[in-house]
Amino acid sequence: MGQKSPKKTLAARCLDNLGLAYELLTYEPGPQLSAIEAADFLSLPRAIVYKTLLLRGDRHGLLEACIPAEMELDLKTLALVSDNKKVTMTTVKELTQLTGYLRGGCSPLGGLKSYPVYLEESVLNQEKIAINAGARGLMFLLRPQDLALATQATLAAIAKPI
Repeated sequence: MGQKSPKKTLAARCLDNLGLAYELLTYEPGPQLSAIEAADFLSLPRAIVYKTLLLRGDRHGLLEACIPAEMELDLKTLALVSDNKKVTMTTVKELTQLTGYLRGGCSPLGGLKSYPVYLEESVLNQEKIAINAGARGLMFLLRPQDLALATQATLAAIAKPI
Protein backbone atom coordinates (compact mmCIF):
# COMPACT_ATOMS: atom_id res chain seq x y z
CA MET A 1 0.00 0.00 0.00
CA GLY A 2 1.11 3.55 -0.71
CA GLN A 3 1.68 6.22 1.89
CA LYS A 4 -1.48 7.99 3.03
CA SER A 5 -1.81 11.59 1.81
CA PRO A 6 -1.44 14.20 4.55
CA LYS A 7 -4.56 16.05 5.64
CA LYS A 8 -4.92 19.49 4.06
CA THR A 9 -4.01 22.25 6.48
CA LEU A 10 -5.48 25.76 6.55
CA ALA A 11 -2.20 26.95 5.06
CA ALA A 12 -2.64 24.56 2.11
CA ARG A 13 -6.21 25.76 1.63
CA CYS A 14 -4.93 29.35 1.41
CA LEU A 15 -2.70 28.38 -1.52
CA ASP A 16 -5.50 26.33 -3.10
CA ASN A 17 -7.87 29.31 -2.89
CA LEU A 18 -5.32 31.46 -4.72
CA GLY A 19 -4.75 28.78 -7.37
CA LEU A 20 -1.04 28.52 -6.49
CA ALA A 21 0.85 25.28 -7.13
CA TYR A 22 2.77 23.48 -4.40
CA GLU A 23 3.92 20.04 -3.37
CA LEU A 24 3.47 18.71 0.18
CA LEU A 25 6.50 17.01 1.70
CA THR A 26 6.25 14.93 4.86
CA TYR A 27 9.03 14.07 7.31
CA GLU A 28 9.47 12.86 10.86
CA PRO A 29 10.16 15.95 13.03
CA GLY A 30 13.34 15.72 15.10
CA PRO A 31 13.67 16.62 18.77
CA GLN A 32 14.78 20.18 17.99
CA LEU A 33 11.80 20.83 15.67
CA SER A 34 14.12 22.88 13.47
CA ALA A 35 14.13 23.79 9.80
CA ILE A 36 17.69 22.42 9.56
CA GLU A 37 16.47 19.01 10.77
CA ALA A 38 13.67 19.15 8.19
CA ALA A 39 16.14 20.02 5.41
CA ASP A 40 18.45 17.17 6.37
CA PHE A 41 15.62 14.63 6.71
CA LEU A 42 14.15 15.64 3.33
CA SER A 43 17.63 15.75 1.71
CA LEU A 44 17.01 19.33 0.63
CA PRO A 45 19.70 22.03 0.52
CA ARG A 46 19.46 24.06 3.72
CA ALA A 47 19.49 27.25 1.65
CA ILE A 48 16.03 26.49 0.24
CA VAL A 49 14.35 25.50 3.52
CA TYR A 50 12.81 28.48 5.30
CA LYS A 51 11.68 28.95 8.89
CA THR A 52 8.88 31.23 10.10
CA LEU A 53 9.43 33.38 13.18
CA LEU A 54 6.83 35.42 15.08
CA LEU A 55 8.01 38.72 16.54
CA ARG A 56 6.62 41.77 18.26
CA GLY A 57 7.53 45.28 17.16
CA ASP A 58 7.48 48.09 19.71
CA ARG A 59 5.47 50.37 17.40
CA HIS A 60 3.38 48.18 15.10
CA GLY A 61 2.79 44.95 16.97
CA LEU A 62 3.13 41.42 15.68
CA LEU A 63 4.89 40.41 12.48
CA GLU A 64 6.36 37.30 10.91
CA ALA A 65 9.79 36.81 9.37
CA CYS A 66 10.67 34.01 6.96
CA ILE A 67 14.36 33.28 6.57
CA PRO A 68 16.57 30.39 5.39
CA ALA A 69 17.12 27.58 7.91
CA GLU A 70 20.87 28.09 7.92
CA MET A 71 20.71 31.82 8.69
CA GLU A 72 19.74 33.97 11.67
CA LEU A 73 17.38 36.91 11.78
CA ASP A 74 18.93 40.37 11.80
CA LEU A 75 16.69 42.00 14.42
CA LYS A 76 17.99 45.54 13.79
CA THR A 77 17.33 45.35 10.07
CA LEU A 78 13.88 43.83 10.58
CA ALA A 79 13.04 46.63 13.03
CA LEU A 80 14.15 49.21 10.48
CA VAL A 81 12.22 47.76 7.52
CA SER A 82 9.09 47.20 9.63
CA ASP A 83 9.17 50.80 10.95
CA ASN A 84 9.81 49.71 14.52
CA LYS A 85 12.56 50.87 16.85
CA LYS A 86 12.92 47.33 18.20
CA VAL A 87 11.57 43.83 17.51
CA THR A 88 11.68 40.88 19.89
CA MET A 89 10.86 37.21 19.51
CA THR A 90 7.59 36.03 21.03
CA THR A 91 7.59 33.11 23.46
CA VAL A 92 6.60 29.58 22.46
CA LYS A 93 3.41 29.93 24.53
CA GLU A 94 2.53 33.18 22.72
CA LEU A 95 3.26 31.58 19.35
CA THR A 96 0.51 29.02 19.84
CA GLN A 97 -1.96 31.53 21.33
CA LEU A 98 -1.40 34.07 18.54
CA THR A 99 -1.12 31.80 15.49
CA GLY A 100 -2.79 28.54 16.47
CA TYR A 101 0.41 26.76 15.44
CA LEU A 102 2.77 24.69 17.56
CA ARG A 103 6.51 25.33 17.59
CA GLY A 104 7.96 23.43 14.63
CA GLY A 105 4.68 23.73 12.73
CA CYS A 106 4.37 27.50 12.18
CA SER A 107 3.46 28.70 8.70
CA PRO A 108 3.08 32.27 7.43
CA LEU A 109 -0.24 31.13 5.95
CA GLY A 110 -3.50 30.01 7.56
CA GLY A 111 -2.88 31.16 11.12
CA LEU A 112 -5.53 32.51 13.50
CA LYS A 113 -4.71 36.03 12.24
CA SER A 114 -2.69 37.41 9.37
CA TYR A 115 0.37 39.38 10.40
CA PRO A 116 2.68 41.39 8.15
CA VAL A 117 5.24 39.01 6.63
CA TYR A 118 8.86 39.95 5.94
CA LEU A 119 10.64 37.54 3.61
CA GLU A 120 14.41 37.36 3.18
CA GLU A 121 14.94 38.91 -0.27
CA SER A 122 17.52 36.31 -1.35
CA VAL A 123 14.55 33.92 -1.63
CA LEU A 124 14.19 35.14 -5.22
CA ASN A 125 17.53 33.47 -6.04
CA GLN A 126 15.85 30.08 -5.54
CA GLU A 127 13.72 28.23 -8.08
CA LYS A 128 11.69 26.61 -5.27
CA ILE A 129 11.71 26.79 -1.50
CA ALA A 130 10.35 24.65 1.31
CA ILE A 131 8.45 26.21 4.20
CA ASN A 132 6.22 24.80 6.90
CA ALA A 133 2.72 23.95 5.74
CA GLY A 134 1.02 24.42 9.10
CA ALA A 135 1.84 21.19 10.93
CA ARG A 136 4.90 19.52 12.37
CA GLY A 137 6.39 17.21 9.75
CA LEU A 138 4.71 18.91 6.78
CA MET A 139 6.38 21.31 4.35
CA PHE A 140 5.34 23.09 1.17
CA LEU A 141 7.67 23.03 -1.82
CA LEU A 142 6.70 26.04 -3.93
CA ARG A 143 7.96 28.95 -5.99
CA PRO A 144 9.19 31.81 -3.78
CA GLN A 145 7.19 34.30 -5.84
CA ASP A 146 4.03 32.37 -4.98
CA LEU A 147 4.81 32.50 -1.25
CA ALA A 148 5.48 36.24 -1.50
CA LEU A 149 2.17 36.73 -3.33
CA ALA A 150 0.14 34.55 -0.95
CA THR A 151 1.51 36.29 2.17
CA GLN A 152 1.73 39.77 0.61
CA ALA A 153 5.29 39.75 1.94
CA THR A 154 7.74 42.61 2.07
CA LEU A 155 11.06 41.45 0.65
CA ALA A 156 14.14 42.70 2.53
CA ALA A 157 17.66 41.60 3.51
CA ILE A 158 16.66 40.51 7.04
CA ALA A 159 18.89 37.45 7.52
CA LYS A 160 22.60 37.01 8.15
CA PRO A 161 24.94 34.00 8.32
CA ILE A 162 25.04 32.19 11.66
